[in-house]
Amino acid sequence: MRNVPFSLWLGALLFVALVQPVGAQIPGLNVTKEQAAPQPVEDPLGRTTPRGVIVAFMRAVERDDFVSASRYLQVNQSQRQQIKELASDLNSLMDRYFSQTLMSISDSPAGALDDGLPMDRERVGPLIIGEQRIDVLLVRVKDPQSGPIWLIASQTLAQVPALHGTLAKGWLERVMPTALVTRELLGISLAHWMLLAAILLIPFIVLVLTTDIVIRLGRRYFKNASREYQVDAWYTAIRWPLIVVLTLTIGLAWLRFLKLPLTFRFTCARVGLLLDIVAFAWLLRRLLTVGFARARSIVWGKDRMSTQSLMLLGERLVKALVIIVAITIILLIIGVDTKTALAGIGIVGVALALGAQRTVENLLGGVFMLSDRAFAIGDLCNISNRLGWIEDITLRSVRLRTVDQTLVSVPAGVLAQAGIENFATRTKILAQNTLRLRHGTSVEQLRSILDSVRRILQENPKIEHGTSRIRLVNFGAEAIELELFAYVLTGDNPEFLAVREDLLLEIATIVEAAGSGFAMPTQFIYTEGEQDADAQVRTASTRDSGARKDVRFAGD
Repeated sequence: MRNVPFSLWLGALLFVALVQPVGAQIPGLNVTKEQAAPQPVEDPLGRTTPRGVIVAFMRAVERDDFVSASRYLQVNQSQRQQIKELASDLNSLMDRYFSQTLMSISDSPAGALDDGLPMDRERVGPLIIGEQRIDVLLVRVKDPQSGPIWLIASQTLAQVPALHGTLAKGWLERVMPTALVTRELLGISLAHWMLLAAILLIPFIVLVLTTDIVIRLGRRYFKNASREYQVDAWYTAIRWPLIVVLTLTIGLAWLRFLKLPLTFRFTCARVGLLLDIVAFAWLLRRLLTVGFARARSIVWGKDRMSTQSLMLLGERLVKALVIIVAITIILLIIGVDTKTALAGIGIVGVALALGAQRTVENLLGGVFMLSDRAFAIGDLCNISNRLGWIEDITLRSVRLRTVDQTLVSVPAGVLAQAGIENFATRTKILAQNTLRLRHGTSVEQLRSILDSVRRILQENPKIEHGTSRIRLVNFGAEAIELELFAYVLTGDNPEFLAVREDLLLEIATIVEAAGSGFAMPTQFIYTEGEQDADAQVRTASTRDSGARKDVRFAGD
C-alpha cells in the first residue's frame, strides 16, 4: 500500500505527458496556431443533429419558453406573428400522433443519408392522424456563428394550423376524470402517471402469478426428487430477475402506444432501458451461477476437482465481463463519448499497471496455475512449507485450511514461484519404516520373521505386490534393523493410515510369535562420582580390548 501514492503520482505525470500536443514530434505536422484550420463550433442550442433539434424544441415548449422554441423553427415573414401558436400546436401534434421513439431520429450531424432526400433535408415521423401520414421536415441551414444547423422547415409549419384543427381528445382524456387530466406532477398529468404505473404493475402482477402457477404444476409433474431439486434451484435463482426484465421490456414496448408526451416518453424510454440493462445483467449472472453449478456437478473423472476449479474461475471471469459490458452499454446510452471512455480506460490501465502490479501478477498467476491443474479445491497440498486443504481459489489468492485449522491466504503470484506438493493426485502412498529388533535374535528367528512379513505383503490386496519388500539392512550398535518398503494402493490419507496400522500390528504379532522383540533405545545415566569409575573402565578396556566390562545402569 505504501507504493500506491508514488504509483498514482507517476501515472498522473504519464497522463499529463500523453495529453500534451505531440504533433511537433511528427515530421510534417509542426504547424502554428495561425496555420491551423479553425475547428467547428458546436451549436449551444443542440441544433447540430435532427434528434437534438426535436428534443430541445419540445423541452423549450414544455417550459413555456417560446423565445427559445422559435430558434428551432424556420419561419417566413407571415409566420413570425404566430410563432407561439405554431410551436404549441406542433408540440401537441407530436405528443399525440408521433408513434415512434425519439431514438429512431437520426443523431448524426449529416442526418439520414438513405432517406432519398437532398443532403439538406431530413424526414422525421410520420405523424399518423387517421388515414393521413404527415412527415415533419427539417432543413439544414448555415448559421453565421454555429455553422450548419437543423431547423424545422417552414413547409411543415404551414400545415400545423389545419392539422391542429382536427386534434381531438385522446382516449385517456375521455376516460380519466378531468381533475386527473388537468393536474400535473413534474409537468406530466396525473392521468399519464397512473397509466405509466399501470403498464408496469399489471405485467408484474401477471408474471408473479404465472410463474407461481408454473412452478406448482412443474412440481407435480416431476416425480424425481433430484429433478425437482434442480427445478427449484433454477426457479429460485432466476424468478425475480426474469420478472423484472419481462416487466420492463413489456413496459417499453407499450410506451410508444400510450400517447404520452414525446419528451416524457423519451425520458421514460432511456430510464427504462437503463434499468432493463441492469436487470438483464442481474438475470445473466444468476443464470451463470446455476448453469456453472450444474456443469460442475456433472463433471467426473480423476481430474474432476481441477476441472471444477477452472469452471469456478471461468464463472467469475464471465460474471466480471457481464458487468463490464453492462457498464459500457449504460455509458453509451447516457451519451458518454466512446473515445473519452476508451482514453479513461487507458489511463486506468496505466494506473493499474503501476500501482497494482502485485494484483495483476496474482491474477495471472492464478489463471496459469489453474490452467496447469496443479491443484483444485479440496486437495491436500503442501504450499510454502504449509500443509493443508485447498478451501477456495479466487482471482487473487488461494485459501489454505491447515491441519491446525487455521486459514492461510497464499497470493497466486507466490504460487507461481513456490514449490507445490499436491498429495491429492497420489494413487498410492508409500509406507516405509525401519524395524529395530533386539540383539539376541537368532538367524532362524530372522528368517522366519522375514518370510512371514513377505507373505503378508503378497497376500494383502491393499499392498502393491511388485514393489513391496522387507530386507535385513544393518546390524546396528543398538538393534538389528529391517527396512519395510511398501506402497498402499489408495490416495486417501485416512485409509492409508488404517492399512499401515493393520500391517504394523501384523508384523508385531509375527515378531512376538518368533520369540523376538523390538529393541529399546540404550540410555546411559551417570550419578555423581561415577564418571571417574567409568574412566577407569575405559582405561582397562584399552589394555585388554577383548575383555567385556560391565557398565552399571542407574537402578542396577
